[in-house]
Amino acid sequence: MKETEKLIINFTPTGMIPTKEQTKFVPVKPSEIIKDVLEAYDLGITSVHLHARNSDSQEPDYKAGIYAEIIAGIRKYAKDLVICVSLSGRNYNEFEKRSDPLTLTGNLKPDMGSLTLSSLNFNKQASINTPQMICDLAIEMNKRKIKPELEAFDAGMINYAKYLIKKNILKPPYYFN
Repeated sequence: MKETEKLIINFTPTGMIPTKEQTKFVPVKPSEIIKDVLEAYDLGITSVHLHARNSDSQEPDYKAGIYAEIIAGIRKYAKDLVICVSLSGRNYNEFEKRSDPLTLTGNLKPDMGSLTLSSLNFNKQASINTPQMICDLAIEMNKRKIKPELEAFDAGMINYAKYLIKKNILKPPYYFN
């Protein structure tokens, strides 16, 4: 394949909402997430957007330790897969919690972290992303050399990304999702 023909195929095995009660197929335990990611890797994904879950409650979790287990299991077999960790504002609004996965180092360090560019409402809850939180997460990723995955759910979020680019808070190359 020519360099100009490369395609990014981003896979999100879990997301924030589904539970086993809703569908038995959703992976929530680290071993289940790893299994699904490696199966998708064999099919050609080039990137994965991970959401960690508490194995008991199935609720989204921010803890670096859970991400470390998942990333270690993936990197053992898929060394070239680009790994993005969720830094979502749906369940946690404290910077220390949302940035916890960014503290991983060495082989466990994620390549990317999600950066939702505004607050937004989902069916049953809001995802709160204040301008200060967005800037703080972007600055932390810059410091740790982790690339932001710029999550844009509407045109206003793209406009805010342009503002952050002008302020030199976001640095090229840019990856929007």
